Amino acid sequence: MRLSRRAFIAATGAALGHRTAAMAAQPLLLRRGINLWPWFSLTREHPAPRTDYDWPPFQLDRPVPSARDLALLRRAGFDFVRLPVDPGPFLAAPLSLRAALLDQLTAAVTLARRQGLAVVVNLHANAATHHWTPERLFRGTGAPGFPAYRDLVEEVSGRLNRLGPQDLAFEPVNEPPQSCGGAEWADVQRQLLAAARGVAPGLTLLATGACGSMIAGLPALRARPLAAFEPLLFTFHFYEPYVFSHQGARWMSEPFYPVLNAVPWPAAQGDLATTLASVRARMSALGQPPQGSGAATYREAERVLKQYFEAQPARPFIEGYMRQVAEWARREDIAPGRILMGEFGALRSGAGVAAAGAADRARYVRDVRESTEALGVSWAFWNLFDSMGLMDDLSRRLDPAMVAALGLKMPA
Repeated sequence: MRLSRRAFIAATGAALGHRTAAMAAQPLLLRRGINLWPWFSLTREHPAPRTDYDWPPFQLDRPVPSARDLALLRRAGFDFVRLPVDPGPFLAAPLSLRAALLDQLTAAVTLARRQGLAVVVNLHANAATHHWTPERLFRGTGAPGFPAYRDLVEEVSGRLNRLGPQDLAFEPVNEPPQSCGGAEWADVQRQLLAAARGVAPGLTLLATGACGSMIAGLPALRARPLAAFEPLLFTFHFYEPYVFSHQGARWMSEPFYPVLNAVPWPAAQGDLATTLASVRARMSALGQPPQGSGAATYREAERVLKQYFEAQPARPFIEGYMRQVAEWARREDIAPGRILMGEFGALRSGAGVAAAGAADRARYVRDVRESTEALGVSWAFWNLFDSMGLMDDLSRRLDPAMVAALGLKMPA
């Protein structure tokens, strides 16, 4: 359905009308969570110029958590899950198939709640797709896909509200692409929150800053203009320093990330010469010898690694970022319990890395988690599955080192 200007004004009015009751309502209390990508991600889209998806639209071999997996998470000490949902298949589907997808989403939420887990549903647009991208959907209120996206936000909110909002929350956007200090994101966010609040007066909603929900986006995020949309939580993501957390990542735009290897945490746990030797070995294994076709990539990797080891990042580096969160919260008069670090984590060590790589990852995750908890801020680890995961896709066993780093316990 299309939300007309009149309907939007009505929804905004409804949100304002609910303000007194909503302000009295307390947002969902969260503590320790985990992301469940790719349950409603990894799609089977048709190539351009088509803009639709095969049916079913999600890859059949993607890892999907079972009731047993979710119960295991609860016993380990998680109290909520964040469920990323690619909006593309929903927007592209005819009404009958869209209803079926919404039924599947409702069933997934219900399954998690039955295991004692609260659920944060997050519309998680895929920048790698060729059509239903963040740019098309919510770059601005004039983006070609924005009216349809706003309608989907309203529809999902209504569905969640009917389930009973007491242990549910809804996050309308993942990592907005607008610039950190720009005003355009504020307009987009207000319209999406109004659409959600108009049909779900008691559902906890999540607001975020621009520039990919990074901490750098918080200074421009003002809480008071969003008071009409209470109950409300505020969220950010944290992966700094990316040279460590995204070493080996093939999806990063900078070509040096895929060849980074054996980057230690903290930096003092290793040295530049050892890491560069590992980078050269990785490049040769990838068919990009640093003395040949990979020379430019190696020079850039060498440059960023020299900066990394000169800076010697350790836990105080992370705590510096978290102080920025605390300062923003004080300025906006937001209690720490209303703030969620919705994503954090690091890639598993790549091919050819010494076994110590796993210990580096565990140290990093522990440092981020403890620094966040020291502020009283809740968190959601990225991710249950995949190369940043907590659980092996095949054996469905939890990684004991990561469980310990997250301050949890291995279930009996």
